[in-house]
Amino acid sequence: MEGKTHAIVGAASYVALANKLPGKFSFLGMFIVVFAALLPDIDHPKSLFNKYILPIKNKTTKMILYFSLGVLVLWFDYLYTNEKALKALGISFIFIGISSHRNGLTHSLIGLWVFGFVSEYFGKTFGMPQIKYYVILGYSTHLICDSMTKMGLPLFYPFLRKKIKLPLAFKVGSKTGKFIEGIISTLALVYMVYMLPSMHV
Repeated sequence: MEGKTHAIVGAASYVALANKLPGKFSFLGMFIVVFAALLPDIDHPKSLFNKYILPIKNKTTKMILYFSLGVLVLWFDYLYTNEKALKALGISFIFIGISSHRNGLTHSLIGLWVFGFVSEYFGKTFGMPQIKYYVILGYSTHLICDSMTKMGLPLFYPFLRKKIKLPLAFKVGSKTGKFIEGIISTLALVYMVYMLPSMHV
């Protein structure tokens, strides 16, 4: 799905489940969920996420940036922290750099686990243990949404490269796809407008 749809669905999911998650409703929590809902598309050089990160939106720039970032994280971890979460993050950045869109780590259950694990480390470090739940929620909504598209996603990567998708899937960017995403986004926005006044910030 398109980035804006992922962001809206992530935000609506947080509004729906905030009272069942650790920590009360907050706009910071919503921001983290939306961030996580966009995170899997970090493997696409022209994604909404990379729009604000990559100076040049192409595969080569993406590979150089994330591969270098991964090496820097691993080097920092080697010198100063020796934390498993930072090792996982560094290796993940390297995989993101060398993989193409929806063909690797970020659109898989392993990716969900890795970023959940990393977010747990940062949550404990900064005294916000609930961050882990926000990241898992946002990331999961992305995987569920992309399973509704014809391209599917390698959910069981690296053990199985077959793309998984729901029986009734649509092509992203097609007239049907835009119509369906428009309906999903509209319903999610209406739900949030209805529910937000009753949320306790």
